[in-house]
Amino acid sequence: MSHDLATQFEGDLGAVLGSDADHETIAETFQRRTFRGREYFHFPDARHGIDRGVALVGETVVPGFPSIPRTLVVDPGIAGVFEETIYIEEKLNGYNVRIARADGELFAFTRSGYICPFTTSIVRADPFETFLTEFPDLTICGELIGMNNPYTPHEYEEVNGVGIRVFDLRKNGDGTPLSPETRYERCADYDLPEVPRFGTVEPAEAAERVTELIDDLNERGREGVMLKSADGETQLKYTTSATHQADLAHAFSQPFDYGREFLFSRVIREAFQAAERGESAAERRERSQALGEAILLPAIEAVESVEAGERIGDNHEIRGDPTAIESLITQFLSQGLQLDIREDYYDEGERVVKFCKVARSSQDKIEHYLDGGLIDQ
Repeated sequence: MSHDLATQFEGDLGAVLGSDADHETIAETFQRRTFRGREYFHFPDARHGIDRGVALVGETVVPGFPSIPRTLVVDPGIAGVFEETIYIEEKLNGYNVRIARADGELFAFTRSGYICPFTTSIVRADPFETFLTEFPDLTICGELIGMNNPYTPHEYEEVNGVGIRVFDLRKNGDGTPLSPETRYERCADYDLPEVPRFGTVEPAEAAERVTELIDDLNERGREGVMLKSADGETQLKYTTSATHQADLAHAFSQPFDYGREFLFSRVIREAFQAAERGESAAERRERSQALGEAILLPAIEAVESVEAGERIGDNHEIRGDPTAIESLITQFLSQGLQLDIREDYYDEGERVVKFCKVARSSQDKIEHYLDGGLIDQ
């Protein structure tokens, strides 16, 4: 165990883990990184009872964000989890980021605990600076959304380019969440942008209310809802058919890069949603046709694109501070990503880069099979 980590385990992190934890084994799982000359550690995967993405910067323990359970049926799924008033918020389609102050500076962390130079450049301004100066013991949990998102681009009409929407405030160290009401008050006081809220509901009426909301969100191509208890400790998510089909379309545009569990889970969500709603034969056929198109059409296009000599993968357009953009590209390359840069130019002092994160497994396997390679099944 390094001296720096040993010090952390004797301090705040050790208190979070507890005396029974195998500190030596856990320390070996942390990865050492540097960000502009500053050393930090992060925990890339959930294990040993620790949430994915815990980061150590100086003496600050930035909590990871816990995995949130999902219900496949609104009734009795929701009432089986919550006994008292439920807070309902929108679940946005973007990338989970956490923002924290350490050693007097703000940093933005990805889900795996990397410091993201691009997002960090965005949050080092008000209202995030002022808020975390007043509350340096808190971590802001938010969703990075918008079409200029370098991780998960998705169009939201209320966001121009890229933006952050807060969905949680958690204490540094053990990650205890503030209650929704407290979060609402503090975000309002400091003009922190939040995810849309849909008010509260009692468990007995929750299934009907969530169904209404999901119908509306689905029509608008939005992702779903998050349900929270009054203390913020209990959370549950439920998503729209539009999101399931969009996920499948994205996965099958890179058919050899996504595991079977990713694909199977979304088909199963559709099955349970259709069954619970008691859809007619015509409605089921419509859903099935949309699901089939989401799976097959992108896969056909992927094969044809590779056959035409094109690179396939996730396409992005990012713009912002030139130094932050360069750092982000360097970080992507250091993580083993293959980037196909399509455009790179400056616009009114901002650097604009359009690139593809190449889906290497799909690219290579499709090329192999097009060349006559055999598949062993």
